[in-house]
Formats: sequence, structure tokens, C-alpha cells
Amino acid sequence: MPPTITAFESSPDRGRGLARDMRVRWALEEVGQPYEVRLVSFSAMKEPAHRALHPFGQIPTYEEGDLALFESGAIVLHIAERHAGLLPDDANARARAIAWMFAALNTVEPPILELATARLLEGDKPWSKERLPLVKDRVRDRLKQLSARLGDADWLDGTFSAGDLMMVGVLLRLKASGLLDEYPNLAAYVARGEARPAFKRAFAAQWAVFTGKPPIG
Repeated sequence: MPPTITAFESSPDRGRGLARDMRVRWALEEVGQPYEVRLVSFSAMKEPAHRALHPFGQIPTYEEGDLALFESGAIVLHIAERHAGLLPDDANARARAIAWMFAALNTVEPPILELATARLLEGDKPWSKERLPLVKDRVRDRLKQLSARLGDADWLDGTFSAGDLMMVGVLLRLKASGLLDEYPNLAAYVARGEARPAFKRAFAAQWAVFTGKPPIG
């Protein structure tokens, strides 16, 4: 039986590939693992059946036999460890790829999510105009550091890995903000991720859930 993941029945990102099931879909596509998707509504996500899989009532979840996982990073790591293609064979390179996965989620993503909160949930607050530039600068600080480390390389540590998959997935959230364009090597890095056939297949699947048809172009 193929693994089953959960995804939004109606995604807040309007099918743009930002929901976290995208990262899991992409990982499964990269390793050539067939999978099934169970769509859940916002109300169903809060029900006991779903909370038994994800204690915080979110997506994605991953079920394979008697194993149930939550958190996209943990799921992608599990996939990468079980299938060839997302982690290097060399032990040190493998450890570095996993470190980049953690960096994406724990160091780079938090200020990006803070920016999203500042714009979407706090935009009507009287202090929003003063706070927003500070939040943007915190994002820029991380992007500047990441840009310097990436340099002119294609990927973070040699060949494409789960570390790149998670980092590109995180940086995608910045495309609409314009901040990513301030760092051309990072914009090109994300574009390389989006150009991968596995990414395109994963994106098409997520887009189809929202629109009922494949993406244009």
C-alpha cells in the first residue's frame, strides 16, 4: 500500500504551492514513491480522528502501515532516509544535508512567517506601519546570510538534497513580497528548484486540488 498524506480540501494559498503538503509531495515525487492524498476540511482538521494523527490539527500528516507522522520536516526526513535520492551516501554530506533541513525550518522560515503574520493579521493595527519595516529587515538579514553562503553554487552543499528541497519550499513564501528579488542568486536558486520535474509534478497535483485542472504553462 502506498503512503497516504493529508492536504487542505480548500487551500488558503489558492493552490500556489505554499501549503506544507507541497514539501511532502515534492519529496515523494523526487524519490519516485507513489502516494495517495486524503483531503481534509478545516472543520475535519479539528476533529478527534485527525488530531489523533496531528495533535495540533494541521496538515500534512503521513500514514504508512502502522506508522503515522506529522510535521513536514519530519515527514520529508523519513522519506529521505527510506528512499535514495534526497540524502547523499557520504555520512558527512548526509549530516550536512539534514542540518540544512533544520536551518530552513528553524532559522530561515520563522522571520518569513512573521512577515506573513505582520501583513495578513496585523495590517490593520495602528503600529503596523512602524513594525513592518523591522520585520522585513529581519528577513533580509537571513537572506543576506544565506545568499553569501550559497554564492554562485547551484545547491547548498554540492548536489540537490532534502536540505535544498526544504529551503526552496521556505523561500517560495517570499516570491510575492519582492524581497527574494533583492538577492538574485537566491531567486535563481528557487527557480532551479521549481524547474525540477518532481517539483512540477507536485505543484500540478496541489494546483489541481484548488482549481480542478492542471496549471497553465
